[in-house]
Amino acid sequence: MPLDRPSAATVSVHHAQRYDSRMVRQVIEGLSSTPRTLPTQYLYDAKGSELFERITHLPEYYLTRTEMSIFDDHLDDMAAAMGSDVWLIELGSGAGTKTLRLLQAMREPAGYTPIEISKAALDASLDAIQTEMPGLDVQAVCGDFTHDLNLPETPGSRRVVFFPGSTIGNLGADASRALLRRLARWVGPGGGLLIGVDLIKSPDLLVPAYDDAAGITAAFNLNLLDRLNREAGADFDRQLWEHRAVWNKREARMESYLVSTRDQEVHLAGRRFAFSAGEAVWTEQSQKYSLASLMALAQDFSLREHWTDDRSWCAMAYLEVSGLRVDKEQG
Repeated sequence: MPLDRPSAATVSVHHAQRYDSRMVRQVIEGLSSTPRTLPTQYLYDAKGSELFERITHLPEYYLTRTEMSIFDDHLDDMAAAMGSDVWLIELGSGAGTKTLRLLQAMREPAGYTPIEISKAALDASLDAIQTEMPGLDVQAVCGDFTHDLNLPETPGSRRVVFFPGSTIGNLGADASRALLRRLARWVGPGGGLLIGVDLIKSPDLLVPAYDDAAGITAAFNLNLLDRLNREAGADFDRQLWEHRAVWNKREARMESYLVSTRDQEVHLAGRRFAFSAGEAVWTEQSQKYSLASLMALAQDFSLREHWTDDRSWCAMAYLEVSGLRVDKEQG
């Protein structure tokens, strides 16, 4: 007697998880290097960005409110230094709170180009700008400013880049130098750069700013492991890692690490990475500057004016491009 057969076959399809191949490659490269690193840019997923926003309001984190105090005290001076008929280009525009105030203080701004990798953040800042300044010509770019981008044409207008927040401090010296050279090409001879930097100060102030008592910065750093598990297929156990912040006096920078609390193994894309107890993986740096060290990187620019807070913790500097050096670079 024949076996009963189902009227229709039941098929189970198992879809393999697709991981970000670029992320996987960068993580493998970082964990195979000496010292071991993890890519800083992946700290800022949705949760990481939310945690960083909380960090900016912590009592230990002086940078955001200090730079805002400089802005409050010297906004008109900054606008005057930039001049009239300027097309403003902002790197990492985010919410655009400072930018709106700057545009409103500027003398007849020609237009505005925000550059932001997050489309959601870009859309939010555009809504605010267009609500408050409906007549302003705005041409946004959704992209990564650490790479060369196709910027909109701005005929007849001087270009000035706005780069607050000491974000440049998250880049290494070579990457910072390359970015500043690119910005000089973007704005051209006579163009400008309004940049915010965190000045060198006591580690008694610096270390707590990167290792706060509430543990928000630790959660921000550890969130990177969750993202790599989710998007790169790694199997980090975040319970076996802890955050550490270190002041590197010789290099004048704060460094953030994830430290293994015991001997362990992590797997990724068929690779095995062994970590010993106490081994540190470098996740982020935050360079601190003097005006001299900033200008050593910005070799296509000349320092025109700068402003600091009452304690000289941070600075905003307005730089202008020297046409001779940019012409040589482009030629």
